[in-house]
Amino acid sequence: MLPKPKKRWTPSNWASWKPFGIGEQYPNNYWEVFRAIWLSRDQLPYAWNILDKGVCDGCALGTTGMKDWTLDGIHLCNVRLRLLRMNTMPAFDSALLEDVSQLQKQKSAQLRDLGRLPYPMMRQRGEKGFRRVSWDEALEVIASRIRAITPNRISFYVTSRGTVNETYYATQKAVRAMGSNNIDNAARICHSPSTAGLKAALGAAATTCSYKDWIGTDLLVFIGSNVANNQPVTVKYLHYAKKAGTKIVVINTYREPGMERYWVPSIPESALFGTKFAEDFFLVNMGGDIAFLNGTIKHIFANGWVDQSFIDLHTAGFAELKASLESQSWEELERLSGASRDEMYAFAKMVGDANKAVFVWSMGITQHECGEDNVRSIINLALTKGFVGREGCGLMPIRGHSGVQGGAEMGCYATVFPGGKSITPENAAHLSQRWGFEVPASKGLIAPEMIDAAHRGKLDMLFSVGGNFLEVLPEPDYVEGALKQIPLRVHMDIVLSSQMLVEPADTVVLLPATTRYEIPGGVTETNTERRVIFSPEISGPRIGEARPEWEVFIELARRVRPDLADKLTFADTAAIRQEIAQIVPQYAGIQHLQQAGDQFQYGGSHLCFGWNFPTPDGKAHFGILLPPQIELPEGCFLVATRRGKQFNSMVQERKDAITGAVREAVLINAEDAVKLGLKDGDRIILKNDLGELHGQVYIAPIQSGNLQVHWPEGNVLLDKSKRSLEGVPDYNAVVRLEKQT
Repeated sequence: MLPKPKKRWTPSNWASWKPFGIGEQYPNNYWEVFRAIWLSRDQLPYAWNILDKGVCDGCALGTTGMKDWTLDGIHLCNVRLRLLRMNTMPAFDSALLEDVSQLQKQKSAQLRDLGRLPYPMMRQRGEKGFRRVSWDEALEVIASRIRAITPNRISFYVTSRGTVNETYYATQKAVRAMGSNNIDNAARICHSPSTAGLKAALGAAATTCSYKDWIGTDLLVFIGSNVANNQPVTVKYLHYAKKAGTKIVVINTYREPGMERYWVPSIPESALFGTKFAEDFFLVNMGGDIAFLNGTIKHIFANGWVDQSFIDLHTAGFAELKASLESQSWEELERLSGASRDEMYAFAKMVGDANKAVFVWSMGITQHECGEDNVRSIINLALTKGFVGREGCGLMPIRGHSGVQGGAEMGCYATVFPGGKSITPENAAHLSQRWGFEVPASKGLIAPEMIDAAHRGKLDMLFSVGGNFLEVLPEPDYVEGALKQIPLRVHMDIVLSSQMLVEPADTVVLLPATTRYEIPGGVTETNTERRVIFSPEISGPRIGEARPEWEVFIELARRVRPDLADKLTFADTAAIRQEIAQIVPQYAGIQHLQQAGDQFQYGGSHLCFGWNFPTPDGKAHFGILLPPQIELPEGCFLVATRRGKQFNSMVQERKDAITGAVREAVLINAEDAVKLGLKDGDRIILKNDLGELHGQVYIAPIQSGNLQVHWPEGNVLLDKSKRSLEGVPDYNAVVRLEKQT
């Protein structure tokens, strides 16, 4: 039984004795409420119903209304408030797109604020802009092109922007009925290394614990994850974790202010005096995580802080890992990690002293060329003490967006079928029998490969639901050049994006989508802790001719394959859920979700409970991992690009309310700045062989030799060829820094 949070106020946890943190840098969450009210003042009843009855379309905590299953009370964050207007805004005048020359000069945030896309529209090569067309004309243009194209030359991408399980499932089924496995979604770019690492080591490919395990565990570790910025509701969990005696530790390149202290607006004690979260920060180099964790494990082995009984009975590969670590010198681990041997010891002591621990990570771990190994190194550490499969313990790749967990599990992937089953002839044959049509048996193109194929002239159609390859993939000029070569591009979304305005090679079609709250029959989302939650349809205004994505894909597939019309029919979203329950075993129960509040957590509160691992030998597996050898030329810096404040590629604010950094800020260590004769605000240029980024100095508590810049601005510095084994782009680079004259 985990300790309960203390009910009395705890001054030792306060961030400041100044009431309401006057003078401190942190978000004004109360202002965010008033801002949201003002922006949605034309639809206040509808906006309230979305917040009160809908499942949050922001991060993957999955609050239903403003409540969840972790803590009592109101849960509402500024990320959700910032997204609210996208659900309540009116349509723009379609005449706006008749000439796109001026729109092409605007940033995506400006395009987004114009309003909702109301009607299908089409633009052909040589035309100044788009003209309104009927749904029938738009779909027939698309279907006729697909019928004339071999399936390996078409591709589909589905983002996580509020996208729901029903859409993911119906879309991948429709695409496979059209003969292709070229379908991908944002889950890969976020956490496919986590899925692969967990599956290989534990046999379970998702978060192994629940959010409740944070509160009262002995040790809660965040590695390459900034939940205060990306999943703000979790700061409420952190507050109560501290009050229950949990020690919070962060391993990161930058001492994130929001992970150090925060003023939680819905808790009077924290709203007044703030809450100190992380008791210790361990600063490491970009890409130094494996070296740091290997050093930690070396200390644990040397001091006998392992759970030997668990290791002997329930794991494999321990001796091999131990031998490998013995051959890795402290000097090398210190050089690569950027941390000292003593710092590794201090962290190892915390792990050794803990009886229970939870490890949380995000894209600071996964979006590296060695992303899968980064994940395995965390798993190695957890397995030394058996920190999995029991209360207060777990491994949590925390999801940043509400749709990604389900996107992977519905099979909306180029490399797996529904339920995470590998694409093999045997699995394809089984699915063919279930669906009544032939399912392709070879792996498809993942998102970066789609762009590569387009650049080589080997892609004839790209159908993108949401998303913006221009702003999420490395080398944006290369991406734009590829998009300009695709004969048919289809973009289905609720708002405009810069990707839509790229000049057509032949034809560009825009299709208006509904939000999750507008879909008849309601829909479901799967959150980080594997909880499948029903989100009802919310009565309110509807935009032009916007349609649910799942419905459009099923109709498109029926037009392409009229011979399969009887196999491609769903009466409503309830019918989709019925089929999901049959095809995806862990989702059995989804068919019973019908109204607000309905939910279930597949796999229970803990996967691998009782140390029962669904691997072929029934054991968890340690992995032998060598730290990546990142060579830093003299005068160069390591740079990471995944900074907030934004929701995916949707920039929400020019200035980050938590850090105070503006979009052009380049975060740099104070000593490094002094050596270069730089001070706050100085104009600088970051350069490498791929591009250059103009910015300004922002002195911050960051590891020496490292820089951080905002994303997607920093994409010009990234190498498109650097990807993890799962195809995730490496969002980090090596750069030279020059003072701008």
